[in-house]
Amino acid sequence: MQHGSLALVSRKEGPAVWQFRWSEKDLHGARVQRKRVIGTVERYLDEACARSAIAVLLAEINSDKVRMGPRSITVAQLCDHFEQRELARENTWRSYSTKKTYEAYLTRWILPHWRHYELAEVRTIQVESWLRRLPLAKSSCAKIRNLMSVLFNHARRYELFDRNPICLVRQSAKRRRPPTILMPAEIKALVDGLGIRERTLVLLAVSTGLRQSELFGLKWGDIDLDQYTMNVTRSIVYGVVGPCKTESSQKPVPVHPRLADALSDWPQQCVYTKPDDWVFASRRYRGRRPYWGQAILRKYVRPVAQKVGIQKCIGWHTFRHTYSTLLRSVGTEFKVMQELLRHSTLRSTLDVYTQAITPAKTCSSGSGLVVGVFVRSEGNVTTVWLQREDHRGRELTGQKGTQKRAQKRALLGPRWFRHNSRKWFRKNGGDDGTRTRGLCRDSRS
Repeated sequence: MQHGSLALVSRKEGPAVWQFRWSEKDLHGARVQRKRVIGTVERYLDEACARSAIAVLLAEINSDKVRMGPRSITVAQLCDHFEQRELARENTWRSYSTKKTYEAYLTRWILPHWRHYELAEVRTIQVESWLRRLPLAKSSCAKIRNLMSVLFNHARRYELFDRNPICLVRQSAKRRRPPTILMPAEIKALVDGLGIRERTLVLLAVSTGLRQSELFGLKWGDIDLDQYTMNVTRSIVYGVVGPCKTESSQKPVPVHPRLADALSDWPQQCVYTKPDDWVFASRRYRGRRPYWGQAILRKYVRPVAQKVGIQKCIGWHTFRHTYSTLLRSVGTEFKVMQELLRHSTLRSTLDVYTQAITPAKTCSSGSGLVVGVFVRSEGNVTTVWLQREDHRGRELTGQKGTQKRAQKRALLGPRWFRHNSRKWFRKNGGDDGTRTRGLCRDSRS
């Protein structure tokens, strides 16, 4: 039976760390030395605390000789084992942002309350009552509940426990209020008051629906203004470059010709314009990193929004919700919306991102069918306008009755679309399971 060795190792930068060393046999029977960093000296003040953190790891190493009883494992030890196995830097199963989110929930909420509980002492009703007392939004409580379920599934996977009491915990993730969206008149007022850097960011976000991580992860080589396409191949979160959120997120994004004209003005203000340079490269870091999105939002976009009379709480994801809602208001097909937003399922497009625009809002905006927000610079004068098209792709003019009919189509959709969508749902049953099957049944009755 191995006990391993625990040593305090200093580093060039940052506090010293506890390093655990042990040996094991490889496939050929040769003895191989292993080592793993347990944590910093700030987290584990003495060797006894560090030894407690590796109790589960020791049981796993000596699994062929001794088996650790389920009642001898605490939630704190399980969290340590989970961090060492699943949240380590070399583990690529989860993205960097997911790891940081898990670590924050573990440190802030789960460990302070459940640290000394043994796994067998965690009850379903106790967890459910504790979640209801947390001063958090329902969606955050649902994420904590899901993380606790991941912890117990991790214990079952490594045969440290035999059940998951979190499976029966009830926790709603329903929003308290709908997501914030901007009307076309508000977008025009906001864009008109921004500088060229912030204006380009907002126009690109509201005209393509890119996520913040994808927006600041763009490089000049990803944009093809001749073919009017944009390839989203990476994302950047907390300064760390990684893959996109899902496989569907890596699909090409169409760029409208007038949006391409607006993007062509930005390279003239940039120092770094090579294909491998960031589109929004930071001069402070000499182009090695892009700008920090939240800093631009806090220092430039939100103050201008308040100055022009927009009292809504604006984030980068607000433009993505706005893009989805405007697509639906012009009668875009559901499948096309899913492709443009690059969602893996249609349910996310319809239930989470899209809202209906009331007739009063549509009429007050005076925009008809909005398909894009574009900017054009001529000398020292910058013109911002909203392009309106009908369902056949023809740009709307000021002829009598045209705008009124266009607003009616934006709310109800053209007849051919309503007829064909019902026929398609009856035949295929939809993409998102029971919800669209219910729509099929409702349309037959």
